[in-house]
Amino acid sequence: MTPLVDTLKQLRYLIAHLDDDTLHSEYPAMYNFLKNSRLGDGVCLDELKFLYRFLYVYGRKSEATFNRFRNEIERFHLWSWLIQQKSVFELKREDIEAYVEFVVNPEPKWQANSVQWRFKNDHGLRQVNPNWRPFVYKENGVSQQTLASMFTALNVFYKFAILEEKSFANFVPVVKKNCPYLVVQSQIKMPDTLSDLQWEYVFGVTKDLCEQQPKLERNLFTLACLKGLYLRISELSERPQWSPVMSHFWQDQDGFWFLRIMGKGNKLRDVTLSDDFVDYLKRYRLSRSLTALPRVDEPHPIIHKLRGQGGMNVRQLRRIVQESFDLAIAKLKQDGFGEESESLEAATSHWLRHTGATHDAQTRPLKHLSEDLGHSKIATTDQIYIQTNIKERAKSGLKRKL
Repeated sequence: MTPLVDTLKQLRYLIAHLDDDTLHSEYPAMYNFLKNSRLGDGVCLDELKFLYRFLYVYGRKSEATFNRFRNEIERFHLWSWLIQQKSVFELKREDIEAYVEFVVNPEPKWQANSVQWRFKNDHGLRQVNPNWRPFVYKENGVSQQTLASMFTALNVFYKFAILEEKSFANFVPVVKKNCPYLVVQSQIKMPDTLSDLQWEYVFGVTKDLCEQQPKLERNLFTLACLKGLYLRISELSERPQWSPVMSHFWQDQDGFWFLRIMGKGNKLRDVTLSDDFVDYLKRYRLSRSLTALPRVDEPHPIIHKLRGQGGMNVRQLRRIVQESFDLAIAKLKQDGFGEESESLEAATSHWLRHTGATHDAQTRPLKHLSEDLGHSKIATTDQIYIQTNIKERAKSGLKRKL
């Protein structure tokens, strides 16, 4: 079982190897796989080139997007070539339906027990990990999220193929519409949030310990950004195309403060700052021996490293948040709040964004909240965070007679 795509960093090299016919020099296993394909001469090679072009166009904005598309489209190609023994551009509606059945119940030899790396350097060669498989075994079967992700990736891929005149049909929408495994969501779905008590402990315990451990000022400010500004953790992180620095905080002529950030899809937006947040911004900057408020030309990273230069990556920021979560979990247990402590163990940094938005949805205009969240459609904000109609419906139902 040979993977077809390496990491985002290696994508340019893979494209060059195919163009220069030098794949054998660095990816011998992949070269042999393509050479021994049962399909017609050059079919797999041609389709792999197109797959790389697709990933380059749609996946280079972020590593997370690249990985999602890579995982879905790579195993789709392997299934098409090995199981159906067809080009992906020869597949009909019934083939796509067969692939859905395969995703729901993949063959055991196509599954690994855990996520595995694909390739590893070995004396200048990118060798395949023999434990890698296209699917990871799930005890409870395929999830709705996995199915939705699969349909999205395939739909985008075939739309791109039609634009590039590689295909003249996209059967994915009709297959999705009639899929017996996909559940149409109509039930009430609340976002994952911290309770008021959990947030009080997460923020309060970190704040109380700052005097004893000054390094926790960084934790405190990170929590304030994620909850108070509804930021995704990636929006605070150092990325190839964006480095969040203090000069991204700016003040307009009326004295209102904003933070300019780059969100999903490389879209810039200006998030409003509350008076309360500005107080914590001043506190954090003074703890770093900076002036109370940022200057327009200030190059310092927003979240700084204790050692080294530059800003923090996503993994490092998650560790900061988790440190504050762990402190709160321990304190909740100590104070006898066992259930709150246990549920907090499942929390992620993204819960802070949901917590802030859910809380403020009760008082802020929907359009203002939507723009600060970076939602392209106001309906998205309404669907996720506005529970007024649901509560009114519940109240009106209380008086029904049997």
